[in-house]
Amino acid sequence: MLIGLSQPGEPEEGELAWQAEALCAQTDPEAFFPEKGGSTRDAKKVCGSCTVRAQCLEYALANDERFGIWGGLSERERRRLRKRAV
Repeated sequence: MLIGLSQPGEPEEGELAWQAEALCAQTDPEAFFPEKGGSTRDAKKVCGSCTVRAQCLEYALANDERFGIWGGLSERERRRLRKRAV
């Protein structure tokens, strides 16, 4: 994830400010983009204790993210969620 260009110690601002609090930013990004058929367990475990999980999922749904674990859900799970919302 790309986080804004603010100086260290400065609060993040704007629509993506939540990313500064995201636990995935402190974790191996490979876990959030597993190979097809790979395990999503480690990424979902990190998401489970993340304080910005809801914002992350909202971002993924609004931006039609098609790859990776966002807000604790896989691509398939987000697709199902979108279909139910229609």
